[in-house]
Amino acid sequence: QVQLVESGGGLVQAGGSLRLSCAASGSIFSINTMGWYRQAPGKQRELVASITSGGSTNYANSVKGRFTISRDNTKNTVYLQMNSLKPEDTAVFYCNYGSFRGDYWGQGTQVTVSS
Repeated sequence: QVQLVESGGGLVQAGGSLRLSCAASGSIFSINTMGWYRQAPGKQRELVASITSGGSTNYANSVKGRFTISRDNTKNTVYLQMNSLKPEDTAVFYCNYGSFRGDYWGQGTQVTVSS
């Protein structure tokens, strides 16, 4: 089992910044991918960004140039720096951990961007 604890969501004005953190604990396998997904009301959950344990990253086109994903493997923690936030970024953001042993999700953290 893997437990994920997210933090850093909140309310911010358009153009502002937020930093999300997600700490993983439990049966962590050294080769894994961690990422952030988001789900807005009435929409499907979508990938925002992901990063492998080797440091390879992947971003949704809608956040490229504004969001940066990073990780600290010594702390099993992944971060999402979100800059130039837009109202359309408003969603519940979920942390995800995946390895050959399975897929795990955090409880979600609300990000609200006001116009």
